[in-house]
Amino acid sequence: MSDAFYSHASLYDLMFPGGGPGVDFYRAAADRQGGRVLELACGTGHKLIPIASDGHPCVGVDFSSNMLTEAQRKANERGVAVEWLRGDMRAFELGRTFDFVFITANSLLHLHEAEALVSCFRSVRRHLAPGGRFVFDVFNPSVRLLAEADGVRRTRESLAFTDPDRGRVSVDVSEIYDASAQVTRGTWHLSTDAEPDFVVAPLEIRSIFPQELPLLVSLGGLRLVERFGDWSGRPFAGDSPLQLCICESA
Repeated sequence: MSDAFYSHASLYDLMFPGGGPGVDFYRAAADRQGGRVLELACGTGHKLIPIASDGHPCVGVDFSSNMLTEAQRKANERGVAVEWLRGDMRAFELGRTFDFVFITANSLLHLHEAEALVSCFRSVRRHLAPGGRFVFDVFNPSVRLLAEADGVRRTRESLAFTDPDRGRVSVDVSEIYDASAQVTRGTWHLSTDAEPDFVVAPLEIRSIFPQELPLLVSLGGLRLVERFGDWSGRPFAGDSPLQLCICESA
């Protein structure tokens, strides 16, 4: 589950500050659906805190206690009430149902085995209220990009950020693609001029290919209602960057 990567919650927020069309999409979707909201792999609350600020009763579940601590701090800072719970999205039991459940930002891809994905979907199914919707987004795998994962360490300029304590932080990533497992195995290096590689953390992300996705959803007791290719709601196509999936109970 890439625990080491997510143990640095404040650095994660600096590297991935949130906002943007993903927040707008989930916020609008929660408004349309109404009722109680559950986010799995909620991280530091990038999307759930804005949804809660709109007045929806919200629960956030994450495997990382460090991420949840930062989420609670941010919610308190904004005066927003969210119930934060530590749990595993592969198998959880909250004793209640929700009208809107979502997993965003490729978080579903931390589950590498088909059995784990199906178990997650079945857990979601048990927690969906009648008429409830389950929404998630994962990237659409590019064979070309997967083939370029050659293990070479490269700087990702777009991820560089400024830490108030350390100054400018650069981010290097090396990745290899394990085709048999459909998993990209990466190592992330965070450095400053004074402190090279002060964080070195693995991050392993599965690919879910377009034809297997509906089958996995179906095995989990859900039905894929719609699949969009980007945040604007364009229909999914082979060259779409996203698989943005709207599901309901089968």
